[in-house]
Amino acid sequence: MDIGDLLAPEGIFLRGGATSKRQLLNMTAEAAGQALGLDDARLLEALLEREALGSTGLGGGVAVPHARVEGLGQVRGVFLRMETPTAFEALDDRPVDLVFALFAPPRAGADHLRALAAVSRALRSPELREKLRQAQTVDAIRALFVREETATAA
Repeated sequence: MDIGDLLAPEGIFLRGGATSKRQLLNMTAEAAGQALGLDDARLLEALLEREALGSTGLGGGVAVPHARVEGLGQVRGVFLRMETPTAFEALDDRPVDLVFALFAPPRAGADHLRALAAVSRALRSPELREKLRQAQTVDAIRALFVREETATAA
């Protein structure tokens, strides 16, 4: 699964901060709505439903919220880098500043799981996380994800 294919340039956002997990998920839904042409309120509802099952905060300042939504033909993702980390009930209790949200069609079972695995695997790398935090532009962030995918495929 190629992260570059999941994440279009218009799906990368550099943001200030959020005061709560819900606000961060709302910002994520708004970004996804803009990038994917879907209704933010519906995206937020889907993210909150999934989050109610358990936190998608992986640790290391990373969260990978995900949801299934009607209106998509394939799995798509958006990435937000926050200036100020937000408490997110992550596995390590560390606040989150890197959010890679995935949205899948309702019947994209295996593709959804492959996308989650690819994103999680990439974001486990402390080196990649640090580079994402230091990147100055959207293009630089996208290049890091494409480079990471190329490196893990080799």
